[in-house]
Amino acid sequence: MTKQALIGIVSKKVRLTKKAVKETVDTFFSESINALAKGEKVVVSGFGTFYVSKVNDKQVVPFGNESKRQIVKGHKVVNFHVGKPLKKKVS
Repeated sequence: MTKQALIGIVSKKVRLTKKAVKETVDTFFSESINALAKGEKVVVSGFGTFYVSKVNDKQVVPFGNESKRQIVKGHKVVNFHVGKPLKKKVS
């Protein structure tokens, strides 16, 4: 499902204009990004939780090529933990 498809579905179900729904969806994503950038969790009940975690430095060795050993620097990644209702629906 694309963002445009989501906007179309929501606008039909709640009988609002696509413009109003687009502003709402854009605001949700924007605020979620801002919260994650601050290191906060984004919890959507019944769907799941987005959170940021840090990956430490690690050595990477291409398979069978010891001479090309590299170090990947530590960085932050966004993770998602699925909620129970979504997990049951997909399983």
